[in-house]
Amino acid sequence: MLSDTHAPRRWRSCPPRVAERLDGVDLILHAGDVCTPDVLDELSAYAPVKAVLGNNDGPDVAAWGAPERLELDLDGLPVAMVHDSGPAAGRTRRMRRWFPDAELVVFGHSHIPLQETADGVRIFNPGSPTDRRRQPRGTMGLLTIEQGRLVQARIVPVT
Repeated sequence: MLSDTHAPRRWRSCPPRVAERLDGVDLILHAGDVCTPDVLDELSAYAPVKAVLGNNDGPDVAAWGAPERLELDLDGLPVAMVHDSGPAAGRTRRMRRWFPDAELVVFGHSHIPLQETADGVRIFNPGSPTDRRRQPRGTMGLLTIEQGRLVQARIVPVT
């Protein structure tokens, strides 16, 4: 799971430590700010990709197939994605309102890795692998889902 790759300014090609983590995954989620659909094409070489539009994504990313919001069934687990989840205050309540059926909501925008569970929903921001801003490391997320259950959600440093 990725977000905020900001190509080509920050992502010229898939960083080796990201590529290592993508090898063998079943699906790649990208929570927006791809900035160029070439990133999604490159990621598609590893696994199928589902992405949402970020505030820096244009019509070319939308044409690739990225909507503003996306709801998915991942092996029986209801998952939603959006780029900007809004302010931190009230975020889990807001995500529950926006996506009443989702058990997990993946988002980006802040570049700050986060996992939180409240209001009947788990929210997950993988951070950014390439534009860490004030974070100590670039990060991505890894999910393990089995039979409709989120078995593990990890934020993984990649820089």
